[in-house]
Amino acid sequence: MIPVPSGVRVWLSVGRTDMRRGMNGLALQVQEALGRDPHAGDLYVFRGARGDLVKVLWHDGLGLSLYAKRLEKGRFIWPSPTGGVVAITPAQLGYMLEGIDWRNPQHSWRPQSAG
Repeated sequence: MIPVPSGVRVWLSVGRTDMRRGMNGLALQVQEALGRDPHAGDLYVFRGARGDLVKVLWHDGLGLSLYAKRLEKGRFIWPSPTGGVVAITPAQLGYMLEGIDWRNPQHSWRPQSAG
């Protein structure tokens, strides 16, 4: 898991992104297409066309980092392509990276008693 400090904002880049892009290409997309500063400390999450791969771009104050995660089964839940970016919480990002529907996380089972 990415060690996300408290207070960091997480942005989903709505739509499909060319996953051949690297750190510099994604930073340029944040700056030009989304109109934001990629070096401000926010996390930017991008999803490919198949939906099973995401890349996370983050500047931690010292340098730019690029993280990638691919699901072996299933797809990442992604918002409809109606705008440029969607803000989510770091907790929702954690759910998403685990393959859980971050919009409405559900406990699959909860114990009824201790004994």
